Amino acid sequence: MKRMNYLRLWLKALRVDQWTKNGAVMLAWFFSVADSSQTALVRGFGSFMMAFAMAGSFSILSSSFYLLNDVSDYEADRLHPVKRHRPIACGLVPRILAVRVALVLFAIGFAYPALVVILMPSRTTAFATILAYTVMQCLYTGFLKRIAYLDVAILATGFVLRAIAGAAIIDAYISPWLLICTFTLSMFLAFCKRHHEMMVAAESRIALKNYHPALLKGCIFFAAFASFAEYFAYTVTSKMGQRFPYLWLTSAFVAFGIARYLVLAFRKGDVGRPEKVLLTDHVLWLALFGYAVTAIAVVAVSR
Repeated sequence: MKRMNYLRLWLKALRVDQWTKNGAVMLAWFFSVADSSQTALVRGFGSFMMAFAMAGSFSILSSSFYLLNDVSDYEADRLHPVKRHRPIACGLVPRILAVRVALVLFAIGFAYPALVVILMPSRTTAFATILAYTVMQCLYTGFLKRIAYLDVAILATGFVLRAIAGAAIIDAYISPWLLICTFTLSMFLAFCKRHHEMMVAAESRIALKNYHPALLKGCIFFAAFASFAEYFAYTVTSKMGQRFPYLWLTSAFVAFGIARYLVLAFRKGDVGRPEKVLLTDHVLWLALFGYAVTAIAVVAVSR
């Protein structure tokens, strides 16, 4: 196999395209930029690089668990119309080699947060959070992914832990409202993914056998409404919302983005990979662009 093809094979096995999920680590840094009470924390390039490096650690750890999950789900993935083409499922990457690479990545992923704790003991929470994430992922890979509804809650909790770690690594404050919104929005995306999987390959995931179609749809709509309501509450009641009185205007684009995703989910769009949808759907791009422009305008007007 040519070297370039071999590299592409491993990039696919490591699911590098899904590293965008770890952007949640940058939430605290992003929202701290406009917060005058935390200006000192995010001044200069140092805090950005610390948060970015933490996102990198989560990405590497995520890849190690992707490999372990693919090894664990080898038989089930071979029955899935899409997952059967993954390098491990189709036999291009030997399972024993995948496990060895996962262990190496595991050690690399922990290197940065461990170094930060040694040099800056006050950032112990960041290390504790990524450790909690790792333990949770081990349990998920082992058996929790087989329990309907709990599997989605575990995935959503992973995004919350990412956000907490991103705040802890730069010693920044992050609003509880933002963490709650992160949790419910992640639940919404995960429920939509489960709905898509039930439509295309219900036999590919053990937990899907215990999902009730009507209840799953109810969970999707509840999580969608809760995500919007919590974000709106954040823009009105949080310290950030009080500092920027017009921040609530950005909630219109949050509602627009959620509505667009609902349309994709129930019109049989390919929402089995949320990160791909977010990167390829032009309507969602419009929602993100509108959000960014409105947020910048709100900050500029309030200064």
